[in-house]
Amino acid sequence: MKKKIAILGSTGSIGKTLLDIIKKDSKNFEIKLLTAKKNYKLLFKQAIIFNVDNLIITDKKFFKLALIKKPNHINLYNNFDNFKKIFKNKIDYVMSSITGLDGLSPTIKIVKYTNQIAIANKEAIICGWFLLNRELKKYKTKFLPVDSEHFSTWYALINNQSAIEKIYLTASGGPFYNLPLKRFNKIQISQALKHPNWKMGKKISIDSATMMNKVFEVIEAKNIFNVGYEKLDILIHPNSYVHAIVKFNNGLIKIIAHDTNMKIPIFNTIYSTNNKHLKTSNLNLAKLNNLKLTTVDKKKFPIVKLISKLPKNHTLFETALVAANDMLVELFLNKKIKFNSIAINLLNFLDKPEIKKYKKIQPNNINKITNLNNYVRSKISTISI
Repeated sequence: MKKKIAILGSTGSIGKTLLDIIKKDSKNFEIKLLTAKKNYKLLFKQAIIFNVDNLIITDKKFFKLALIKKPNHINLYNNFDNFKKIFKNKIDYVMSSITGLDGLSPTIKIVKYTNQIAIANKEAIICGWFLLNRELKKYKTKFLPVDSEHFSTWYALINNQSAIEKIYLTASGGPFYNLPLKRFNKIQISQALKHPNWKMGKKISIDSATMMNKVFEVIEAKNIFNVGYEKLDILIHPNSYVHAIVKFNNGLIKIIAHDTNMKIPIFNTIYSTNNKHLKTSNLNLAKLNNLKLTTVDKKKFPIVKLISKLPKNHTLFETALVAANDMLVELFLNKKIKFNSIAINLLNFLDKPEIKKYKKIQPNNINKITNLNNYVRSKISTISI
């Protein structure tokens, strides 16, 4: 029987990687839905190649253009309220890879229509975990992490989750790991975008350079694995070969390593059995013999100090954190603030009483999250050099 699946954000890098995997085994899959924000031309190509009947394009302007040019067999929708028309029965698997807060609502909404959901959307896990986890439990939907560090941790914890002593997430250190601290005030945008190991978009590349991305991953790990922040730590690992290290309370340690290729975690979320094989590189002894694991230099990367300020429970403070950082990165990319100013302004902003109060407020509906996101972005937008 074919595995019925849907991909939210099929024109992005995660969606395209998943479709590349499926293409090699298309006889075993039936794609029920693909979505995009604007790129209807690529979406139509994907629909034709994979014989998909249902598409969603959320941008109103591009939806109208797509209506004129759509193939006759395609049902085209412009919002995610149409899930109930598309899914008559629960499907087997959903990949949620829409970026930003735009991915929060559809991720939560689609949980009830699938048996498994793989999530690459950070905002759903960081800002909306309270809502998302409630839906996962209600509809008995299995959650699968896609990010390499969280997938590796999840894989290490199969049958062992209650015995966790410590989870270590690795970070490459980004482009400035070896840069002297005195030169951080002269960092240019082009330098910050040059990640040494991964090909990524501008926003996540800057987050990697400041180490904000790793702070986000710690929050995600705390939510996904239901552990306190005291059981989570970051280790710098320049080669990005080891993605997670888990120490158990019986003295054993698991180290999960793989190439810097997102196809590996994605492949392993869609195939739950061991009878499928992904061809990868041989064991890299040179990298294993030179792991060079170190702790984070908080003078270079002060943004990591935020972890000690995070609330234990799920609150709206995480939304304020995400929104403030998003806006500060945008200001840096638009040459309105310096690289160093991202961390300085973020730490100062989150320490304001009017923001700290959100540590006590539960994110119990999406409107609270989106309203706070808009409020924080408007506050940060006035900052300049």
